[in-house]
Amino acid sequence: MAPRVGILGRGRFGGVIAGLCVRAGLEVDSTGSGDADALARVATADIVILALPLGRLETVPPHALAGALVVDATNYWWELDGARPDLEDPRTSTSESVQRWLAESRVVKAFGHASAWELENLGRPAGDPARRALAIAGDHPDDVARVGALVDALGFDPVPIGPLAAGAMVEPGTETFGADVGAEELREIIARFPRSQRGRVIARARGVDPSRLPALW
Repeated sequence: MAPRVGILGRGRFGGVIAGLCVRAGLEVDSTGSGDADALARVATADIVILALPLGRLETVPPHALAGALVVDATNYWWELDGARPDLEDPRTSTSESVQRWLAESRVVKAFGHASAWELENLGRPAGDPARRALAIAGDHPDDVARVGALVDALGFDPVPIGPLAAGAMVEPGTETFGADVGAEELREIIARFPRSQRGRVIARARGVDPSRLPALW
């Protein structure tokens, strides 16, 4: 049975994902964070996609999404979100910050390392050799599989990369962010992340050798 998708955020990014869902024949509902009745309706969806600016996360009442499977498609941008040392901290990931706020939800990281334009224009049917891949990070295999099925339905190859903490590998400043590559190349990028500049920054902040980063995820 096709999932019903709820989208929290009515900006450009959320609108593109809503359009992809409609094109795929999925039932979709969207709202901003300020409409309590609409938020309650969206929260009952099988998958809720968080497409708000990350700096507005705390306008979302955690209890409203209690028990929901939430896809974190956000990124931290200081120009938009303001200076937030908690979101800049390389000892954690922004998706883990989302999970801490939405403590009663199950958070999976996906979609955020592609732009709205890329999502709108680069989707391809399954099996197309030019199909782009999207990374997915989450702590619960069943949730990762459900989000992977949605990614596939919207025209992209899903590539699980590890638990939610591994979402640090797809944030702005990483090689993965904005990479228009297929599944095999995406896996190669993820595999070499510990040797990347961002990987070394994270390893230094956490007091470990870069080669040990995969064990921390």
